[in-house]
Amino acid sequence: MPQTSHQNSVAESASIADEFRALVSNAAVYDLSTRARISLNGSDRVRWLNGMVTNNVRDLAAGHGVYAFLLNPQGHPQADLYAYNHGESVLVDIDRTLLEKVLGIFDHYIIMDDVEVTDLSDKASVLGIAGPKARATLQAAGVEFPDLEPLQFAEVIRHNMPLTVTRNDNVAVETYEVQLEPPAKSEVSQALVNAGATPVGEAALELLRIACGIPRYGQDIRERDLPQETEQARALHFSKGCYVGQEIVERIRSRGSVHRKFTGFHVDGTLPELGNKIQLDGKDNGEITSVAALPTAQGELKVALGYLRREFATPDKQLTAGDARLAVANLPFAEALRNCKEIYV
Repeated sequence: MPQTSHQNSVAESASIADEFRALVSNAAVYDLSTRARISLNGSDRVRWLNGMVTNNVRDLAAGHGVYAFLLNPQGHPQADLYAYNHGESVLVDIDRTLLEKVLGIFDHYIIMDDVEVTDLSDKASVLGIAGPKARATLQAAGVEFPDLEPLQFAEVIRHNMPLTVTRNDNVAVETYEVQLEPPAKSEVSQALVNAGATPVGEAALELLRIACGIPRYGQDIRERDLPQETEQARALHFSKGCYVGQEIVERIRSRGSVHRKFTGFHVDGTLPELGNKIQLDGKDNGEITSVAALPTAQGELKVALGYLRREFATPDKQLTAGDARLAVANLPFAEALRNCKEIYV
């Protein structure tokens, strides 16, 4: 019997829920062609990049990376990125939608500096693998690598093929990225599936992102926001020296705080629309930037991410957004991650 559109929708939702559970309870593999990579070479590469981004690239040890913002002179984020020290080069990892924008900014600020910028996005493939069994699954697929700290990478060999394994900085779910030559992508991906990893798509990854409370540039982090409002302290370094936008960041730090903060919400009722204003006593005090219905052992957990005035951002504070009732929640949404694991027990 042909499936109706409703039946198709239900089947798709069930599949996404299973994929999400694999991400947080087992191991899941996914394509990272949504990311772009830029190589910086030349004798001034470290000094120059250190003067461009909010984190400390100057003292970054070989084999390690940092998360950072690229700001404009007014202190507003133009992009977020990861920078990795590869010894003779620095690799910049960004969302592919930001590639042309970042390349343009880099070109604007390289004047007399010895810095060569090369787009590597189509010269290497990257797979992601996440979950508590991610490392064991990689090893079962023949990818052996040492213990890694968050944002540390190792260059290894599998079947005479060079790979770079990087541990992600997601504190809620253990996550790795594997960079490899494009012809090997399909074979390694299948080897991971054969070792027990579940293939997952963008919808399940979006659920994981929201469950972990990770903001996405262009959606949760916008050009109009300020770095400290995003609650991404991991992107900021306050003693590294000057960089573009540093004066504004330092001024905010020295004066104490900003008025808004990025936070999470439990939702009661219909999920709000993106951009809905968050209200208290009929007054606008924030806005919604991401929403999700997370599958748990007890059913769907409706949640949202957004910005709220700091004086109201205390756990369980009651608010509204559209027809939905909100309660301020800590990030990540630990109960969603924990309850998904219970399904597998």
